[in-house]
Amino acid sequence: MSKQITALRVQKRDRQRVNVYLDGCFAFGLADVEAVSLRVGQVLSDEEIVGLRERDHVQRAVDQALNLLSYRPRSQAEIRTRLKKKGYTDTVVAKALERLRHVELVDDHEFASYWVENRSQFNPLGVLALRQELRLKGLDEPTIEQALSGYDEESAAARATEVAVRRFRQHDPVTFRRKLTSYLSRRGFPYHLIKALVEARVAEYTSGEPLEGREG
Repeated sequence: MSKQITALRVQKRDRQRVNVYLDGCFAFGLADVEAVSLRVGQVLSDEEIVGLRERDHVQRAVDQALNLLSYRPRSQAEIRTRLKKKGYTDTVVAKALERLRHVELVDDHEFASYWVENRSQFNPLGVLALRQELRLKGLDEPTIEQALSGYDEESAAARATEVAVRRFRQHDPVTFRRKLTSYLSRRGFPYHLIKALVEARVAEYTSGEPLEGREG
């Protein structure tokens, strides 16, 4: 059954949204860019009303996604999960993600590269740990492999070792070895790198040489 628009009122708390009244009653809100094509007296069919409400839900979902992206890049899976927790339907979430992809604000390949580079610079991890993190972000295997293809795990392990040495240098040699080994292992580095780096640092420790400033 069709209904007539009897009022269009800008919201007091959000001047970029418009309240739509149908047959004298509040029906739904719309972003001003969606409401600009409407006019008082216009008759809307049931299908048009459903469509306008869905477009508004999509816009709201996009706005919430943009808020998430303002903090850091996100994978599509991360955004999908957060929006579904907010109560948006699969259809609305899919359309919101489509809009974000269209304007290149969401790109899983770009996100994977960002994540690997960020970890490399600020929190060095082994390939094993990085691969697991990227899987938890909802990325597929080809995207993960592409992001990790140029990752210098040996350099990352050396940087992680320097951080650990500063933390554990006050311990006795046995405890130093154990803690350094455990630290690198938790960060997903392979055994052969851990063994070489730990042995080098323990040798420096017992010889009295400086423990810091080496490349390993």
